[in-house]
Amino acid sequence: MSFLSMPAARHEGDSREERRPRKTAATLTLERYLQDQATADDPNASGKPAFHTGRLPNCKLGGNHKPRLLLMGQRRSGKSSISSVVFHKMPPQETLFLESTARIQKESMHSFMDFQILDFPGQINFMDPTFDYEEIFGETGALIWVIDAQDEYLEAIARLNRTILNLQQSYPSINVEVFIHKVDGLSEDYKIDTYRDIVQRIQDELSDAGYENASVSFYQTSIYDHSIFEAFSKVIQKLIPQLPTLESLLNNLCSACRMEKAYLFDVLSKIYIATDTSPVDMPSYEICSDYIDVIVDISEIYGSEEPDKDDPGYGRANPDAESMISLQSGNYLYLKEINKYLALICITKEASAEQRGLIDNNVDVFQDALVQVFDMQR
Repeated sequence: MSFLSMPAARHEGDSREERRPRKTAATLTLERYLQDQATADDPNASGKPAFHTGRLPNCKLGGNHKPRLLLMGQRRSGKSSISSVVFHKMPPQETLFLESTARIQKESMHSFMDFQILDFPGQINFMDPTFDYEEIFGETGALIWVIDAQDEYLEAIARLNRTILNLQQSYPSINVEVFIHKVDGLSEDYKIDTYRDIVQRIQDELSDAGYENASVSFYQTSIYDHSIFEAFSKVIQKLIPQLPTLESLLNNLCSACRMEKAYLFDVLSKIYIATDTSPVDMPSYEICSDYIDVIVDISEIYGSEEPDKDDPGYGRANPDAESMISLQSGNYLYLKEINKYLALICITKEASAEQRGLIDNNVDVFQDALVQVFDMQR
């Protein structure tokens, strides 16, 4: 068994050279990240860093480095409902009473990664010359185009393709994400057929326009299940420069503690900003997401007093904020608060007292590495 932070056993005959402290896997990963960071932040560097993907897409050197998400699509496609459910914790049933958006809604989300959300009304023609293109797309990280799968979508596809082709001329680095929305109201067979038809039409039209192998991602979403949070997790992860480093650290943690899966969640939005490289299955993600709701609800009732924002320790993790529960399947869920924004949730099959100590120790090492990768003292 490989350990993340515990040194190998020593023997009486070991030399002084062999007694030097060994670097842990997490420490080595962190060192490689810090070495690559200078190269990644230099646009003229010839080498491509392995653990840092550079600046945020479309982010200017003098900008505030806050990624911007654009929500676009036809009227009544569900854009405002998505924003309300994911970022404002509105129950999905209450979105039925939302009014149609009449003007551009601009909101700033203050969480682990601050970003802006622009909700565009479906009736606005942002291609009109009177609109400031630079103001809209200048520092956009991702364009999220919402298509109502239960409605006629040919016009939505045509508008999307025109938008993509226009963006390729001036803003080719913007990530294009297509949410095929409201699939909860479709049968399984019709859902698959609709998804394939939309994807095929978009790719064929872009190919006919000379844009081969378009870098467009597609997601089937609904506000009535966890699919919308899963889709947003994938979108946000593409905007995190440190993602390769986070994945490597989580891989080390899973390997050292023999964990099935590990997620690093943004607590406020229930979006996971990183996970290990093993495949993600929706049931495990759903139960981890629901576990956050349980812990937050219990903390609001029995938790400690809200700290003063002027306190120098505000924003740091509560060292006692951790828990482990057993599931009927025989697995265990382990949660550890990283700071006031982030929580680590792991799925493991072994939770003996000895294993719990190993997990606690290695999670502490993981947490120390995260503090060095990010500036968490907000």
